Amino acid sequence: FREYIVDRCDFNSSELNDIEFIRSEFYNKLEFARFSSSLGKFVGYTEWGVKQADYWNSQTSYIEGLKAQREAYCLNNVGNEYRAA
Repeated sequence: FREYIVDRCDFNSSELNDIEFIRSEFYNKLEFARFSSSLGKFVGYTEWGVKQADYWNSQTSYIEGLKAQREAYCLNNVGNEYRAA
């Protein structure tokens, strides 16, 4: 059994409004919860994921930190991708 997290940025341009930060939480190859900066919260996909999402969503400082990743992590890296292309 393995638990892992995948962070990614989905974008259509280098403008901050067109960028979405997504954190996917996996256990045993199954995605059980996902944070989306567009929604501003976690969504659970399994019974355990729904419980975890409810808990994480109640942690306002954690959620605010993830929302900030759109600008701190994605915006910088998207700019690098556009320059490389």
